[in-house]
Amino acid sequence: MSKTIMTVDDSASVRQMVSFTLKEAGYDVIEACDGKDALSKINVKDLNLIVTDLNMPNMDGIELIKNVRSNPKYKFTPIIMLTTESQGEKKMEGKSAGATGWIVKPFQPAQLISVIKKVIG
Repeated sequence: MSKTIMTVDDSASVRQMVSFTLKEAGYDVIEACDGKDALSKINVKDLNLIVTDLNMPNMDGIELIKNVRSNPKYKFTPIIMLTTESQGEKKMEGKSAGATGWIVKPFQPAQLISVIKKVIG
């Protein structure tokens, strides 16, 4: 059975690229346009991983991670930040909120899949 990954990004083109990359690698994908949208879809299917942007309207990636971590079902689900932000303090903020990993955009599809395979197989 294939694993399900949610990709959360306010940029439709980034969502499409991430989604395409993940589907090509054999994963099921659920897309969300921001943190609020992600939370509304989080219980549609059991998620194995969440890939989220940091800077989004309505609810940013840090708030999304805090909300996801407060749900017992997703307390230990890996969450990877995929963002243009690379400052140390942003990474620390993400890590303290519960992010598992951090990839800086623009990303290479092979790099994304490599990180995901390390995290969930």
